[in-house]
Amino acid sequence: MSKNLAIIGASYLQLPLIEKAKEMGYKTHVFAWAANDVGEAAADCFYPISIVEKDVILDKCREIGICGICSIASDLAAVTVNYVAHALGLPCNSPQSTARSTNKHLMRLAFAENGDPSPRSLLVDDKTDLSALQLSYPVIVKPTDRSGSRGIYKLESASGLREAVQAALQEGFENKALIEEYAEGQEYSVECISYHGEHHMLAMTLKYTTGAPHFIETGHREPAPVSDETYEKVRKVVYHALDSLGIENSASHSELKIASDGTIKLIEIGGRMGGDCIGSDLVRYSTGYDFVRMVIQVACGEAPDFTKVCKPSPVESIFIFNEADLRELERIQRDEPDRLLKIVDYHPENIGKITDSSNRAGCYIRKFSE
Repeated sequence: MSKNLAIIGASYLQLPLIEKAKEMGYKTHVFAWAANDVGEAAADCFYPISIVEKDVILDKCREIGICGICSIASDLAAVTVNYVAHALGLPCNSPQSTARSTNKHLMRLAFAENGDPSPRSLLVDDKTDLSALQLSYPVIVKPTDRSGSRGIYKLESASGLREAVQAALQEGFENKALIEEYAEGQEYSVECISYHGEHHMLAMTLKYTTGAPHFIETGHREPAPVSDETYEKVRKVVYHALDSLGIENSASHSELKIASDGTIKLIEIGGRMGGDCIGSDLVRYSTGYDFVRMVIQVACGEAPDFTKVCKPSPVESIFIFNEADLRELERIQRDEPDRLLKIVDYHPENIGKITDSSNRAGCYIRKFSE
């Protein structure tokens, strides 16, 4: 059997996947626009092809003779992964599932059709008469097809609605946006691996954000400090929603809010592991499970291995936004070096220029301490 594994994307987010695949004995064939990203040098073979050029990548994968194709932490890459895998008869999620898990409007329709708890939403474009809409504020405005906190706005009144919609339309690929009911409560995310339609919940993560208006993620904590009862309730809601979206063979990253009365609202679900080092690092540190290995195994038609590879320990990721964050990292390096587990994608030159999750100034992972 071929040991050629295709990987979509070459940024620092894909580096753990490339390294793990090589560790498992696969020859890595990495596709991405040439940008001197770390994955270009780490790959066994690099192809300077944009990740959205699905048919070009498909032709090359046919020529190579791949045994699987995967990516982590990218909705855009997941579209190409499933497109190529479906064409080659490799394990994947269906075209319908891919559409539902990468387009937030189709996702909301699937949730509504199947009774999954989800905020009410309206689809709008540049032809919509916004003044005719009957809205109850606050609302969230977001593109239908973007991730990483891009183009998200919270509005407390109709003031600024037109500007927020226009910004969201321009940020998206299909130039459509959603105006949604604002879900109250603490935000969490859930990491699962699915194989042949059977779901396994690996971890639940507490999410920290900048709050309104853009909700850029500032850090994460695993395991989330919730009761066993809440964990089980979340598991059932997420599994049902994964079935609604048709996610059968991949990782998944579910974002949800839990209100003070225990009500759960699904924000969105991607058919890929969470970014921000959640899937690639936090799950492994906090549970002992090698989530990245599982992604590769499922992509190659193998059952995921739940053998623990390290002793579980509570951890958190912290993103760098300002000089105070830099000083805190320096303090930990100096005073508590044993707590510091990893520094990721360090770009202090971005301080003062941060607009969304893609251009924060860096991230580090440390052992959690109350």
